[in-house]
Amino acid sequence: MKTHALAVIGGGNMGIALVGGLISSGWIDPADVAIVEVLAEQRERLSQQFPGVSVVDTVPPCVAAVIAVKPPDAPAAATAATTAGASRLLSIAAGVSLATLEAAAGAGVAVIRSMPNTPALVGLGAAGMAGGSAASTADIEWATSILTAVGTVEVVPEYQLDAITGLVGSGPAFLFLIAEALIDAGVLNGLSRAASEALVSQLFLGSAAMLSQRGNPAQLRAMVTSPGGTTAAGLKVLEDLAVRAAMQSAVVAATERSRELGRPAQ
Repeated sequence: MKTHALAVIGGGNMGIALVGGLISSGWIDPADVAIVEVLAEQRERLSQQFPGVSVVDTVPPCVAAVIAVKPPDAPAAATAATTAGASRLLSIAAGVSLATLEAAAGAGVAVIRSMPNTPALVGLGAAGMAGGSAASTADIEWATSILTAVGTVEVVPEYQLDAITGLVGSGPAFLFLIAEALIDAGVLNGLSRAASEALVSQLFLGSAAMLSQRGNPAQLRAMVTSPGGTTAAGLKVLEDLAVRAAMQSAVVAATERSRELGRPAQ
């Protein structure tokens, strides 16, 4: 049986995003990657979506693997991958610690834990990453090259991954909630829903581009805010309603929940 350069264990959204990004960027040839998916219907869809990629129900012989399964299934996936020959593992299973993954993988296996977010589906993800005890600089560079195929990545100590989960893992949902509210506000003020959705989408796109290119959100906010103007009036309402504090509290709550998920069951 052929030994694949990479096995992606889990054919859900994030696993698919990584495979698509790696193939489109030329990081890997379709013939060198396998997707492991237990659901027959999903395997059929993935076979059509990724011609040339092996789509199978068990982990084939492989050099390295990405663990993209639900957190409770991650240790078993790590064991299956190393049994199949993988000497490097990149896990994107939320809340599963390096210690847990390393215990399942066995001695000498380089394990890297990461937390990417859903914008990876459009190649604009943000991720944090931490290496395990056996992970070398080369192993970190390998994992970085995978994650940068679908966005950006920051290498951090493992204890900071919970904060990254709360900030960028959960953050898209917080922004989408704000987008919903802005769209509804446009409708409330007389715009059609279609027009409001189109305008808010472009609002987020343009604002994100400015932030990416120029940085300093406080300065960018000040650029829009004329003394006594419309923006100043709106910002006063947001500050009076403690929107800034609410966003900070949301990230804190998401971070704490990530810590809870990572604690061993009592």
